[in-house]
Amino acid sequence: MTETPVLPPPSDAPAVINSRPGLPLSKVAQTLGPLEDLAGIWIGTGFNLISLPDFDSRPPSTGPRPFRLKLNSTVEILEFSPIGGAVPNRGSNGQQDIDIFGLRYLQRVADATTNEALHVEPGFWLNVPPTVVPPGPATVVRQGSIPHGTSVLALGEPLTVPGGPRINPADSTPTNNPDTGTPLGEVYLKPFAHPRLPRGFKRAYVKDLNLALTDAISKQTITQTVVLPVSTAAARGSATQIGGLVNIPFNIPNANATRLDSIFWIETVQQPDGDTFLQLQYTQTVVLNFLGIDWPHLSVATLVKQ
Repeated sequence: MTETPVLPPPSDAPAVINSRPGLPLSKVAQTLGPLEDLAGIWIGTGFNLISLPDFDSRPPSTGPRPFRLKLNSTVEILEFSPIGGAVPNRGSNGQQDIDIFGLRYLQRVADATTNEALHVEPGFWLNVPPTVVPPGPATVVRQGSIPHGTSVLALGEPLTVPGGPRINPADSTPTNNPDTGTPLGEVYLKPFAHPRLPRGFKRAYVKDLNLALTDAISKQTITQTVVLPVSTAAARGSATQIGGLVNIPFNIPNANATRLDSIFWIETVQQPDGDTFLQLQYTQTVVLNFLGIDWPHLSVATLVKQ
């Protein structure tokens, strides 16, 4: 015969859950640093603009033509989960060991009208402390994998600013590669002038997709913004700190992803009653090269933390 265990009396205080097993709660904020508020689930909408090779005549391609312009209004779910412990990186040559902390993420994007899947991307965001070898400040790193056969390593220096984000234009115009200064012919530019627009996709967004982000926050009061800029071309000082894009052999001669630049803005939005909520906006440009031309693939979204 076994005895029934005696349970402690229930407490009126809510349970505190440690989402970082193996670490005391006091360590959570300082280990994730500027990435702390990413943890959780974000849901929202956005827009996508991409130029695609159109050699094939079989649907959904419409060729044979040099390219086709594809526009989408999108819905998105972006999930972040803390890794749960320190990732030790061993130093040498005068550099002490460092601990990297971060979050794994899963991004899922679909067409807002058809619900067709457009993009899925698993990966990590990492908070890397300052180092002596190589000499450099604290950085954030995004590692991602795209099922087209492309892997991403992008890095940058985070910052926090009062008020809302500074959002510069994102130009969709294709350019020669290498850029000779000679404008592309009408056959390459005409599709951008009068494309068929999906629901909610304003004509002005075709030239500058970041206008969708400024429109989304035009009537909001944003009190603080954490800025997470990353690039595969990032470099700093005498010690090279550079990311990159790695592609499967098929992509390189057909539609080669050569560079990624993105900025994530974690915004604290104040409501009229004084309450606040967290909002995540991002802009991303991936340069695809085919036909000797660089084609910007632009994606933006405005998401709210659940």
